[in-house]
Parts: sequence; C-alpha cells; structure tokens
Amino acid sequence: MAEFGEKKKNAVGPSVTGWKASSGAEVSVEMHRGDPLSNGKCSGSGGVRRVQNQSSCESPTRENAGSDSASQAIPRRSSLIKDGSRAGRERKKTVSFSSSLSEKKISSAADCIHSMVEGSELKKIRTNSRIYQRYYLLDTGLQALCWEPSKKESDKARIALASIREVRTGRNTETFRTSGVYEQISEDCAFSIIYGEMYESLDLVANSAEVANIWVTGLRYLMQYGKHALDMLASSHDSLRLVWLEQLFSSAAESDRLEDVEEGIRLQLAIKLIQRVNPGVSSGKVEQRFRELQRVRERVCGLTLDDGSGIKDHSDGKRPAIKNERVTKEEFIEVFHHFCTRPEIYFLLVQFSSNKEFLDTKDLMKFLEAEQGMAQVSEETSLKLIRSHEPSEEGQQQGYLSLDGFTSYLTSPECHLFDAEHHSICQDMSQPLSHYYINSSHNTYLIEDQFRGPADISGYIRALRMGCRCVEVDVCDGPDEEPVVCTGHSLSPPLPLRSVLEAIGKFAFVASDYPLLVCIENHCSQHQQKVMYQHLVGTLGDRLYTSTPEEGESYLPSPHALKHRILLKGKKLGPDCDGEDGEVSEEDEGVEMCQRLKAANSGGATSGENDKEAAQKNASFTAVSQSNSLPPPPKRFRLLKELSDLVTLCRSVRFIDFPNSSEKQKSWEICSFNEPLALRLASENPGDFVNHNKHFLSRVYPNPMRIDSSNMNPQDLWKCGCQIVSMNFQTAGLMMDLNTAWFRQNGSCGYVLRPAIMRQEVSYFSADTRDTVPGVSPQLLHVKVISGQNLPKPRGSGAKGDVVDPYVYIEIHGIPADCTERRTRTVTENGDNPVFDESFEFQINLPELAMVRFVVLDDDFIGDEFIGQYAIPLECLQPGYRHVPLQSLTGEELPYAKLFVHVALTNRRGGGKPHKRGLSVRKARKGRDYTALRDLGVRAVDDVFKMAAPVLREATDLRENMQNSVAVFKELCGVSVVANLMQCVLALCSRVSGPDGSPLLLFDLRDHYPILEPQGHLPDVLRRVVSSYEMMVQANKAVMEHSGATYKRILHIQTIAMEFHENLQSLATREGLKGRKVTRALESFSWNITILKGQADLLKHAKDEVQENMKQVHDAALTGNLANKRTVRSQTRRGPDDKPTASGRGPSVK
Repeated sequence: MAEFGEKKKNAVGPSVTGWKASSGAEVSVEMHRGDPLSNGKCSGSGGVRRVQNQSSCESPTRENAGSDSASQAIPRRSSLIKDGSRAGRERKKTVSFSSSLSEKKISSAADCIHSMVEGSELKKIRTNSRIYQRYYLLDTGLQALCWEPSKKESDKARIALASIREVRTGRNTETFRTSGVYEQISEDCAFSIIYGEMYESLDLVANSAEVANIWVTGLRYLMQYGKHALDMLASSHDSLRLVWLEQLFSSAAESDRLEDVEEGIRLQLAIKLIQRVNPGVSSGKVEQRFRELQRVRERVCGLTLDDGSGIKDHSDGKRPAIKNERVTKEEFIEVFHHFCTRPEIYFLLVQFSSNKEFLDTKDLMKFLEAEQGMAQVSEETSLKLIRSHEPSEEGQQQGYLSLDGFTSYLTSPECHLFDAEHHSICQDMSQPLSHYYINSSHNTYLIEDQFRGPADISGYIRALRMGCRCVEVDVCDGPDEEPVVCTGHSLSPPLPLRSVLEAIGKFAFVASDYPLLVCIENHCSQHQQKVMYQHLVGTLGDRLYTSTPEEGESYLPSPHALKHRILLKGKKLGPDCDGEDGEVSEEDEGVEMCQRLKAANSGGATSGENDKEAAQKNASFTAVSQSNSLPPPPKRFRLLKELSDLVTLCRSVRFIDFPNSSEKQKSWEICSFNEPLALRLASENPGDFVNHNKHFLSRVYPNPMRIDSSNMNPQDLWKCGCQIVSMNFQTAGLMMDLNTAWFRQNGSCGYVLRPAIMRQEVSYFSADTRDTVPGVSPQLLHVKVISGQNLPKPRGSGAKGDVVDPYVYIEIHGIPADCTERRTRTVTENGDNPVFDESFEFQINLPELAMVRFVVLDDDFIGDEFIGQYAIPLECLQPGYRHVPLQSLTGEELPYAKLFVHVALTNRRGGGKPHKRGLSVRKARKGRDYTALRDLGVRAVDDVFKMAAPVLREATDLRENMQNSVAVFKELCGVSVVANLMQCVLALCSRVSGPDGSPLLLFDLRDHYPILEPQGHLPDVLRRVVSSYEMMVQANKAVMEHSGATYKRILHIQTIAMEFHENLQSLATREGLKGRKVTRALESFSWNITILKGQADLLKHAKDEVQENMKQVHDAALTGNLANKRTVRSQTRRGPDDKPTASGRGPSVK
C-alpha cells in the first residue's frame, strides 16, 4: 500500500491542495447495521458535529461511533456553556488579512479532474448496511474509476467511464433508502454512480460536501467529453471568462494611457476592477493578495548566482512594494479568480450547463423552471436575463451566461429570499378589523427606558415610518393650560400635545394608507380636556373617524373601508349620560410601575441605588406576584362629552372574564391586557382567548416592570389571535426582529390577515397545541445553508483583526408545535466566503403563523458574538437558490453580508402558489391514519357526523393515493423529496438514451395527461419507471374524476350540521349533559366542523396539485426534448387555463 501512495503521487500532474491521501486510506473499515456513521464535517440528521479541520475528517471507529457527545445538540451561546470540543481547542484569535497562496479554490472542471486523479477517501454503502472505506481515484488516462484496497482483482476493481449512465446526487437510490444507516448519512455528502447495462449503482459518501461536489462535477464533465476532457479544457479553458478579463484589462490599460499593456495597470485601478465584481471585498485584502503574489514570484525569479559563490536572496525582511505600483495581466487574472470565484456557484452552474462552462438560454430555462419555481419561462426570458447580468459582450451576443454572470444573477434582488409579491398589498383587506394583526407601538413618545429616559417627537415619526398603525398618547395637565404627553409616574420629560398631534397628522399615512389607531390615555382636568379636544379636531380634522356604529353590528368595518382615517381608542360615556359630561373609570397603565417602584424602595433599597436599579433588582418577584394578583381598582374621573364623542369604534372597556365578554361586549369595544394577564389567559384558556378575538379587538401592553423597554415575544400573543401587541420600537433584538419581519409580508402596511382557522365563526384551534392543527395540512420546510459572504466582525467584538469563526442558527417561530432551532457547524477563520453545505428539515404545523430566522454568530468571540440576522414569514419564502441579506441588531442591512441558501416547501396539499410550492411528499406509512370525528353525546348531531366518516375516508384516500404515487415515481427517477415533477422528468433525460443515442422513452402530449411511451426494448429499471408513471397518472385522474362529488358531499354534511349550531347548548341540556360535559360537546362540535372544512379545502387543493403535476410533466417533456414530435401539434408550454379534464382524453395542447 505504501507503493500505491508513491505511484499515485508520481502519476498525477498538478496537485490540488486539500485532497491528499491520509494514512487512513490503507484501512478497510466495516460497519454493521446500527452503528452510527460519521460524515466528517457533514452532519447527519441526528445532531450537529463540531469540526475544526475543514479539509480533513477522521474515519469512523468503534470508539467514537458510540460516543454520546456526538449526537448531542450544541447549547446556545447565550447559555455561556462551552462544550468539550471547544474547551479542548487551544487556539487563540489571530490577526489575518488574507488566505495563504497555497489555498486553491475549485473554479473549473480541470481543478475537479486533477483532484480526482489524486484521489479521495470515500465510504461505499452496501445493501447489507455495511460500509467500506476505500480510496477512489481516476486512472491517469481518464478511462476508468478505480479503488483500493479491494478483494477483487485490480482489473475488476474499476468502472469504465464509458459505462457510466448517470451521476446522481443525494441519498436517492434503493441501496441508500434501504440502508440501516440512511438517517446518519448527510444528503449533501452522498452521491451515486449509475453504470452498466443493468443500471447498477455505486453508492458513495464523501467526507465533505465539497469533495462530493468535486466528484459529481468531474464525472459529469468526463461523461460528456470522455478522455478528451483535459484537451478540451486546455484548448478552451473557461474561454468566455478569460476573453472578458483580457478585454477588461486592456480597456483599463487604455484608460490608464499605457502604450504597452505588458507594463500593467495601476494597483488601485486593478483593485477597483475586482471590487466592481465583488464589492464586498476590502481593498486592503486585495492589495495584500497582489503583494503576496509578487513577493512569491520575486523569490522564485530573483534567486541568482552571485559570482558563483552562492545564492542571493532579495527578501530583506521589509514589505515588498509592487514594482511601480503596477499589476500585470497575469497577476490581475489570478487575483480576480481568487476573489470573484465562488466554488459553490460553479458547482451549481455545472449541474445545469450542457457544456459545463456556461449556461445557454435552454440551460437557464431549465434552472429557472425546475429550481427557481418560475412559470411561463421562454428562451426570450432567459436571453433578457442574460443581457442584464452577463458582463462579457460575447456572452450577451451569443446568449451565454458565464460564471460571473450567473453569480451576478444569484446575488441580484431577483434571487432574494423574500418574495417580491409581498412588497405590495397582497392580502384581502375587506375583512373586519378584528381579523387582522395590527402593528402597534407602546409608549411611542419614549425613545429609551420607561422611567428616566428622554421623550421625543422622533419616537412617533420613526414608528409611523416603520408602518406602525397603533400609537400611544398619554395626556396629562401641563403648564400654561396646555396638555402634555408624558407618563405621570416616570421622570421622563413631557412633550406638548400639540406637537405630538402635528407629527401624527403629518406622518400618519406616509408608510400606509390604512387606518391609524391613536390610543388616548386621558389624565386631564375638564378644562384641559377642552384644549385637548380643540387640538385633536383642529390638527387631525376630517381624518378623525366619528361615525357611530349601528346597534347590533357583529363586526367592525374593514381596513379598506377605513382608509386614511384615524380612530381614537379611549374611554367613552355610556348611553345614559343624556348629552352631558359624566364619570368613567380611568386608564392608567403606568400606575403599577409606580407602585412596584415604591415597594422596591420601601423594601430596603441600598444607599446609592436608584429607583430604576431597585426596580430591576425586584423585577422577578414583582412579575410573579403581579400575575397572581388582581389589578388595582381603577380611579374615576369626569370625561368631557365632546371628547367622548370622538371615540366610536375603539371604546376601552375593562376585561372581567370570557363569559362576560361573550355576553355583554360590543364589537366596537376593546379590552387591554397587561402582559402577565394575557400570558396567563393564553395558558389557562387558550381556546376561549382565540374565540374572543374572532369578534373583538384585544390589545396587549408590556409588563409594567419592563422599565428597560425590553419587549415581550409577540408570537406568544399572536397565536391566541391578539391583534394589537404593543412593542417598544426603540429596543432592538429578537422580539423586534420578529415584529418587523412579520408586518413586512403585506406590503409593510401595518395589517396582516390572521390565519383562517382564527377567523372562522365555528372552528377549533388551541393556542398551546403541540401537535398537528385540525383541518391544516403540515408542510415540510427544507433549508440548505450553502455558504456565507462578507461576514463582518461583531460590532462589539474586542478581538483584533477581522477574523471570525461563523456558524448559522435557523430558528422556527410559531405555535409551540413548530418552535425549534438547528445550527450548522463552525467554519474556522473565514468570514469572506465560509462554506457550510448543511441541510435541515422542519415540520410546520401552522404555516400561516410560522416565521424563519437566520442568525449568524461568531464561535470564537471576544465580547460580542452577534454577526447578523434575518427573519421572514414562511409565506414570503421563495423556493430555490436564494441569497439572504443579513441585518444588524438594530435592523439596518449589513453591506454585502449575505447567506446563500436553498429552500423548498413540500406538503400534502399542494398549498400556496403552485409555482412556488414544491409538491413532493414522503411515502405514507402502511397503516394510513384517518382523521377521527368526535362524539358530542347529542344523538341527533352525532348521527349527522357519522354520515361523514366514509366520505372523509374517501377524500383522504384520493389525496394520499395521488401523493404517494407521485412519491414512488420520484424515487424511481432518483430525485430527492425536495424535487418537483419537472425535476423528475428532466432527471430521466440523462438515462433514457439508447445505444444509438435516441431516447428510449417519449411523451405523447396530445392528452392533458401525458402518456409515457417506450420506443423499444427497455431495461428493467426503465420498465419500473413507466409502470410507476402510469400508476401516478391513474391516481391523478381519480382525483379529477371523483373529488368534485366527494367535495359536495362533505359540504352538504357540514351544512346540515351547522343547522344545530345555534341551539346546540339547549340540545345538550336536553340530552342530560351538564357543566363541563356541555363545554366539551361545544368543543367537539367545533372540532368536527373544522375537520370537515379542512378536508374539503385539502380536496380542493388536491385538484390544483393534479393540474400543476400534469403541467410540470408537459413542460419538462418539451424542455428535455422528450416530447414525441409526431404526436404534438405545437410545442408550447401550458398556460394556467390549460387544465386536465375529468375524462381521460382532453383537447389537444394548442
């Protein structure tokens, strides 16, 4: 084996640093079923592994395979617990401005092939769940793939490259799927080589995703060009990019007025050219790279013989200067490649490129349709995109997108993670006001803490510009008969009411046209109330909404009906005041803070300890005691009749309990809850809280003891349906990130429509659910964190230099069943372009309320770990390859700092926009679960619901049969669960070629259900593909043929059941039910109605899914040249109106 290592070293040409054989290459390791499999730096699904060395990984052994620490999740940095692997690392933060010149990036197929000739350690997976570690390499003639050690003869331990039919990424073969170590294998590190007449598979796992990408890229290139691959590369190596760079250099030399281009261009000009393509790289790093490059070349070329007596070394220990501050063409191109080449994007380009060096218009079409989820893409669309992003003139003229053009496209706003459709109003704004979440501010006039901090008009201006639709104005008697805005129990300076109202009037509708709520907390005498009234009417004028709601109105008007109107929320006189002033209870949210502070001071505040510190010291105790005690009885004051009349739709009333509200509260009355009370109600009465908020507005304000202006978690209250959760806009952090991101999803208008299950009159939803939601189909969110770019040092870091050790957290926020987080490994000492290449999967049970947050942290920090974050509602995610712009702690976008990710949503209902949502699904369990209806104990009603049981089973079978048939077809096509049907059909293109190059399978597109027709004798694997496709078509047809009648039967049963709704309580009493049993009967009724509505909706979505399925097959057959030209009249893509019919044969595609 030692000789093998020597022979290998001598056999190859140029080496590629980072893929050298380790001593472990000589060891054959066998693992049996049940033993964990180490994937090096690619972590499996069972946990996150810390890897300090990016380019090497230890082989799995019995000792470390059974370690418990390997499977444990790493604690959050906020816990300040350092795990063992970190404690054992003796590495200090160092100053570094550039990587070593010996570090070579993979930027071409030649790099991949040279690395494969050197060889790599790979793990071979067998059907018996055994794992064999082997050393794989290409022979020097590029004729075969070889491996050692092997029990086979040397001439048999090889696969001829000419016999390879497909190189498949991921764990997508039968061997992988049936392996006992499937869950321990990283999707990003696995790949398979399909070869031979019988379509055998060699299933391999690399030590890293990068090594897997190298082998996949190199093998695909060799499949296309064979043994002449290196000759092809030598004659036209990246010619499109090279020609452009030479032209760019020559143009720069001309602008520099150089007569001889060989003299080079000015250093600063070369730096600017590189920053034009990669603006995130610092000029210092580029300059350092140029100087290092020239120093190395001077050492090589400057070693001369001095009179034959010895060697003269020109290195004198000083920093060398670039000769005349000039950069040659060769130096410029080499440094450009280093800073402007992203290997992860190159691997992606090769995956879709037909010639492996650039994308033509057809390649780009495949990418846009299959990966980016774009609909109705044509070659003209691709050409337009190429002309927008391709930097070279030749590429623009020929319709070629080079690596630099592809990078430009992927980093452009077109590939932003946030769906551009949500930048404008995209939700129904005609629902009642209580059906929306409303962006709300707490004590808007305060810009720091709640006790001593300053007050300023800028608080209102900032909040309104951020889309806030509910501001607070606490009004007290001021000097000179002028009311002021202040908190009467704090030391914050007051603001003139007139100035506050002028700011509100000026900026009320700058960010949004929809209604603004102004919460008036009135502490004024009657005389100053008159002045307040004059200011309100005089400043806000006709924009004040003063129309009295009609008696008996069940709901508030809609935001659309209240456009450009200002609603006052406050106390209002009762109907028995007979046109005169009267007494009302006073609202005073700050009185609790004052009482607690006094208690803290009287409880023994030490000398030198101010009120604020004492309050913070006792905050924990007071928060607990407050949640367990009743609020103090409110004072009463005399309210001016004219001021009372200005309050119409938002009359403040005191909350007593849910039965009292259900019986007495009017739709235009609003209750305010302090944070502890709201959280207690959410915990003890989650269902009642949700039902209360279907009709009434609820406002929640922070715990009065949050004198530091910290924020509560708005998700804790949103899940109960609370519309107005008041936030301290001046305090940055996680909670404000969630609030800002949440209200970005509807054009930042300040209103977001609540989930349907929280709005429907009869529905069952519990805010504390830790399981699936009845009537809602869970979605699977797949996120692959590929890389980061230009990650800055944490702002509060005390480390010298600019080195960071980044890692990424993915957080899911929503209902309790959805809340979770996962993290990537740490990439050491690389903030410029760290590559993570890790995939994660999350089940989302209530997608409409879920949010995703990316957080980038520094693992070896000094003082501060936070690098950047980005939060986004799940409904705003765009599928495919996307860049995530990172934001600072205060919400500003970090210049050029991004994450590169791949996102896919798969579900069982095909929900959302068809072209946005992946439609794949996991294979169902053998025992199918059917959603059960509950017995109420009321015979007449139970008999109606029993009629629904067989209908619901039929509906479930239709959907599940269709989705499972799609899943089977995907498996046989060799694509992952994330893939859609277009990717399935395109994957077939590479394996259906016959001996003469003609396809063995073609699609007959005359039918709305395309028919897959064999064109000759098929091997067994392709016969199975055809069989599974026919089963899929039959299951899709069944949905179209039978779902309509089933849907009507479900709705009919629902209609009959709803006739009992109004008298259900009396019916239950007649049946002898009492107390808690009546309540359970009402809950069971809501549960059953929710199930019926949900199943009807899912069936309707299933029809949409069928239409999308057949459209994707049709379009992919055209794109992949698998359409039988004799049976298709016009090779055009289906439009949204071309839908399958219930009958088998539909009209021809025109």
